[in-house]
Amino acid sequence: MVRAFIESGNRNLGAMGYTEHSFRHADLVSSIAANILERLGYPPRDCELVAIAGYLHDIGNAITRYNHGQSGAYLAMKILQDLEMPWEEIALIIGAIGNHEEEYGQPVNNIAAALILADKSDVHTSRVRNPDFSSFDIHDRVNFAVKHSFLRVDSSARTVTLELKIDTEISGVMEYFEIFLTRMVMCRRAAAALDSSFSLVINDTKLL
Repeated sequence: MVRAFIESGNRNLGAMGYTEHSFRHADLVSSIAANILERLGYPPRDCELVAIAGYLHDIGNAITRYNHGQSGAYLAMKILQDLEMPWEEIALIIGAIGNHEEEYGQPVNNIAAALILADKSDVHTSRVRNPDFSSFDIHDRVNFAVKHSFLRVDSSARTVTLELKIDTEISGVMEYFEIFLTRMVMCRRAAAALDSSFSLVINDTKLL
């Protein structure tokens, strides 16, 4: 069921011209989110819960892109209910999934905060599906320009740093901010909810 929802959601977004939201994205967000909580000293079960939330966070795209966080939270609730997960844990996961969109999302719990940071850090050339460079829109161009992306978590300093290498001949740094500024503000709030600070480093220059 979950695989079908991820595959369908990715196809739907492809038809709409969006970047990749396949198993690669689900696996990566799941892994990064769990790593964030682990390195910041949260309990192992929290790391497991955020890994689940990370893998499921985009299944709502199988229904619609609009408010896919909320529809995804409902789908996840039914799936986890069938698996007999405790309702207290289901509530944490669906709260995180329902709050991962930048239009209205908030770091309502530590699961949500780590999910936001993991999801919004996945910008990379491999996510671009459009094969025609001449027809790239700004989202294609910015993602294609990012040749390296890494979310570094320093447990002692309690900092979360998104490190990017951008080919400025493809897209300028200002274009990144043009489309991702709201995401970076969201990441700052999410890091603060984890008693940490968020930084952005592009081409070895600290910008936030």
